Amino acid sequence: MTPATPATPALLPALHGEPRVVTAGAEVFGEALDAQAVPRMAVDWRPPLPGTGDDVARVLADPRRSRANATALGRMTSARPHLVGVRRAGEALGLPPGTFLHAGPPIRWERASGPLRGALTGAVLLEGLAGDPEEALRLLEQGRVRLEPCHGWGAVGPMAGVVSPSMWMFEVRDEENGGTACCSLNEGLGRVLRYGAYDDGVLRRLRWMGEVLGPALRETLRASGPLDLGALMAQALQMGDELHNRNRAATSLLVRELACGLVETAPLHAAEVLRFVGGNDHFFLNAAMAACKVSADAARDVPGSSLVVAMARNGTDFGVQVSGLGERWFTGPAAVPDGLYLGAYGPRDANPDIGDSTITETAGLGGFAMAAAPAIVRFVGGEVAAATEATLSMYEITLAEHPVYRIPGLGFRGTPVGVDVTLVARTGLLPVVNTGIAGRVAGTGQVGAGLVTPPVSAFTSALAALAEVAEVAVTEVAATGGPPTSVA
Repeated sequence: MTPATPATPALLPALHGEPRVVTAGAEVFGEALDAQAVPRMAVDWRPPLPGTGDDVARVLADPRRSRANATALGRMTSARPHLVGVRRAGEALGLPPGTFLHAGPPIRWERASGPLRGALTGAVLLEGLAGDPEEALRLLEQGRVRLEPCHGWGAVGPMAGVVSPSMWMFEVRDEENGGTACCSLNEGLGRVLRYGAYDDGVLRRLRWMGEVLGPALRETLRASGPLDLGALMAQALQMGDELHNRNRAATSLLVRELACGLVETAPLHAAEVLRFVGGNDHFFLNAAMAACKVSADAARDVPGSSLVVAMARNGTDFGVQVSGLGERWFTGPAAVPDGLYLGAYGPRDANPDIGDSTITETAGLGGFAMAAAPAIVRFVGGEVAAATEATLSMYEITLAEHPVYRIPGLGFRGTPVGVDVTLVARTGLLPVVNTGIAGRVAGTGQVGAGLVTPPVSAFTSALAALAEVAEVAVTEVAATGGPPTSVA
């Protein structure tokens, strides 16, 4: 008979003491232990996204990745966005007549959603290229105008995101990295162009914005000099905003900065301008979007980086761009948001998700900062605890905590910033996005607001492209014995 192998000293405490149980995965096992009063430690473990294991391994093996991500993230979080001007898009962007910008990845008219079609129709009318909606539709259907994504022009647009040459835009400069980004001026909520409405009231408001609001803001900024948007946004977070769907504090701070200058430089229009801005809690959103765009753009084009630098939707597709993959878009179908609806509207009236405003989440705000804005749940639905949980979950797919944007309710912890596609794949978590909801029929306008889940395929296809590039880099290192020549 073979003598029993004596227990090693390291195993003796486990054999003679109380068992220590760790549970992971299916909660049914943990619940069974709870029913027996067995103490346990629960681990929130999730399997990686199906089919991504090999791609994740190849990206993690890229010798450039760690340094590249540190470089890209450092540029994004060190950005110092300042509002430096308000100009027409034709001047600020060099946008020529007959060219119209839209939110999200590139899309042709044939695939455009109702709200995008409505906004383009209104913009064609605003530019005087057609005399009525029917003529505008014929022009668009025949491809007699040029459609381009805002992101490709250094700009962003909320919801439909349509920008035409005569529209006025915020111009924001990054005083640290030197980039510039623009965003249109905010019209307010309800029946507005960005939600696809284009009736006479919408066009009258846009013309007033072009004749009065834009010029007044331009002259005020010329007199006052640049405004530090980063400082305003950091302060607004302390006051209950998350800078995407809640901008009440930020808009109030902006009014305080502009009021005296408006009275001095535009005395004939100061009252109506202040009444319009002060009566639109979302007015600051567009300035915040340009600030986030210029911050995210600073992180672009770092070879080997897996950092997401843009998330955007056109009402049909949801797309992402990644620092190490240039201007390529990786897309999947946009989903219909889940949220609160206005009046008699419901999910059947909703268009799939649309807009460039997810640039706020890309830069660590919006849905990523909902713990700073408990009142946001009254606009998008849900409970206060869920808003905090959403922010906490985003730390698992981001590379850092923002050094400037901080959340009082989390002990002034920095907002989660720097979405990494490898972390999305490894955790199975997708970015939290809060959003307005546009009516699916052109001309309807806003029908609600809520939360939306991005498509998995946008991130897995970006990961696959990164894996291909990483494999080339690894092969180059193996062949030369040195770092790849494309290291930033």
